[in-house]
Amino acid sequence: MNNRLKVLRAERNWSQQDLADQLEVSRQSVNAIEKGRYDPSLPLAFRIADLFELAIEEIFLRD
Repeated sequence: MNNRLKVLRAERNWSQQDLADQLEVSRQSVNAIEKGRYDPSLPLAFRIADLFELAIEEIFLRD
């Protein structure tokens, strides 16, 4: 699944660790999601969307 997570994070000048801390996941999880190697669970996708104040569909895109 493609996503805009890296761009959204960069716009806020957050490191992967900053985002991971806010989401209560590991930095490695954030890295894997950004690179498309890992699709987040639905609850995590909702937490990400809430954090960026966007709809899930605005962050995660179909291949």
